Amino acid sequence: MKILLLEDNERLNKTISLKLKLNGYEVHSFVDGKEAFDNISEGYSCFVLDINVPKVNGIKILQEIRRFYEDVPVIIISATTELEYIKKSYSFGCNDYIKKPFFVDELEIKIDRLCNVHKKIVKLHKDVSFDFRQSTLLVDGKEKKLTLKENLLLNLLWKHKNDLVGYETIEYHVWEGEPVSIEAIRMLVARLKKNLEKCFIKSYSNRGYAFKELE
Repeated sequence: MKILLLEDNERLNKTISLKLKLNGYEVHSFVDGKEAFDNISEGYSCFVLDINVPKVNGIKILQEIRRFYEDVPVIIISATTELEYIKKSYSFGCNDYIKKPFFVDELEIKIDRLCNVHKKIVKLHKDVSFDFRQSTLLVDGKEKKLTLKENLLLNLLWKHKNDLVGYETIEYHVWEGEPVSIEAIRMLVARLKKNLEKCFIKSYSNRGYAFKELE
């Protein structure tokens, strides 16, 4: 899937681009609004736009996108707290709005939910599914809403299903690299296991966890 990313903070731009590319997305990134504006017709499946960027702001680009593409998802990322900008973003057709600072994994979840149409619902087992649009588990017909960290952890383990995911990787992806105790990770895993009800997650002593597909 091809994504257009507009973010004028070069460090944040590189961080987002790298994370999305590592997860299989094709990312065309821009720091200049005019360059992004001139490239919106290049067949993108998703747009991620900052508002306050040089030359052409994200709101104007959003308006131009909606002139040609009614259904392509647009996610606005911005540090602005001005309600008028937020209202304009939604009135001109953005699908979601994330206020800076944010976890890059949070943005990735929103991209998965809004842009990966083929991944709306993933079957974890015959009686368990995960709905990317609603960020909810369906277990034996019961719907369960996950917390952000539970969601991030399930995404991480599912993407690496049947492979060991170490504590450091969990710390990096779920806590964005912030120091966290092994006990906190264990507690989060325990909560996710309780929500899943079935024993998908295998523990490896002092090493990490793996999502194991059930027979």
